[in-house]
Amino acid sequence: MRIEKVYEYDISHELQSEIQDLLIASFPDVYPEHRIYFKQLPHLRFLVYNQEDRLVGHVGLDYRVMNLNKKPIRVLGVIDLCVSQSARSQGIGSSLLAELDQFCAGRNIDFILLFADNMTLYLKNGYKPVKNKCKWLKIDDGFQTSIGLGHEAMDELMIKKVGKIDWEEADLDLLGYLY
Repeated sequence: MRIEKVYEYDISHELQSEIQDLLIASFPDVYPEHRIYFKQLPHLRFLVYNQEDRLVGHVGLDYRVMNLNKKPIRVLGVIDLCVSQSARSQGIGSSLLAELDQFCAGRNIDFILLFADNMTLYLKNGYKPVKNKCKWLKIDDGFQTSIGLGHEAMDELMIKKVGKIDWEEADLDLLGYLY
């Protein structure tokens, strides 16, 4: 297994096709068939290849400032972490999360943040669920247009502290779209 970091603007047409196939297979009936992002392009991705050099794992990453309780925080957002059906239960998801930990070390990042329907993998890797009232830019992913602001407490929100700031369960303005 090898993990590669790729910046979004360096993705070739061939790699785009491989990523698209993995995302569609991993998120059937919900992932757009004509692109490799759901609402917005990530800044970079970590890709996992097996011994046969086939793409078997993926995570997109979005770096941005958010506002937590009227204070700016630097967040690395996890987008579309997935592992191909044939390669699941082999530790690939945990390997991707460990790669994120290494990536964050020594960088100006306060928290890794994600939204998870199933928290098992993340709990096992040091993430914790938090309760915050969130505000974000709502995007119609089908038409790729902004449709207003969302405001609600999110049960799927998880964080991992990687900097020196402590998390507060207060208002969180994502200052952008919801991952």
